[in-house]
Amino acid sequence: MPTVSNTKAKKLYLLDRPESQQSVIIAGYLSSPYGKVSEIQREALFSIFGGDFTSRLNMNLREDKHWAYGAGAFVMDAKGQRPLLAYAPVQTDKSKESVLEVMKEFKAITTDKPVTAEEFERVKSNTVMQLPGRWETNGSVRGSLDEIVKYGLPADYYKMYDKNVRALTLSDVQKLAKEMIQPSQLTWFIVGDKEKIMASLKEVGFDEIILIDADGNPLQPTGGAINTKSGN
Repeated sequence: MPTVSNTKAKKLYLLDRPESQQSVIIAGYLSSPYGKVSEIQREALFSIFGGDFTSRLNMNLREDKHWAYGAGAFVMDAKGQRPLLAYAPVQTDKSKESVLEVMKEFKAITTDKPVTAEEFERVKSNTVMQLPGRWETNGSVRGSLDEIVKYGLPADYYKMYDKNVRALTLSDVQKLAKEMIQPSQLTWFIVGDKEKIMASLKEVGFDEIILIDADGNPLQPTGGAINTKSGN
């Protein structure tokens, strides 16, 4: 399967929804295919970053700022490159500020605020405690078998799963964060009231803001693009 390069430009795609009571923010890029990194490490990292209620994104935008009912991040399953997405439905008047906070969290976990021992131990402990119930239904067993076949995993992948979870270290997760979290590759998508949020979004520093319709098509003329660097 051919590899698609992520954009180097800082682009925002904006879908206008007049009178919307909130702005839905999505940011993401294409990450490595399934199996290129340890799934156990990845699951731990994203539990800390955006997968759990106590994740950094949710604690920031919901519990600290009170701008969102919930926020998070996850990596979608795929045989090829996997979409890595962060999301946050936020109050309209905090759209710009929320974008900046999401940007900050993406940068911080790879630089000045790496995964802490406390965060790591909490997630690892939760994962270990959930192991006994992981395959308690026929459906969950079938799902794991499907993954082995679908992604070409070793036949003993889940036989070794318990051992590999318990062997997970803080340095493993910190190293993966620097490898997998790439703030400069983010493409942004927002659904919200353009009249209320456009002016402030121009202040964020996007290279381009592209207005789109409900099907994702750029609006005319010239793709509905706004070069925020030139002030247009």
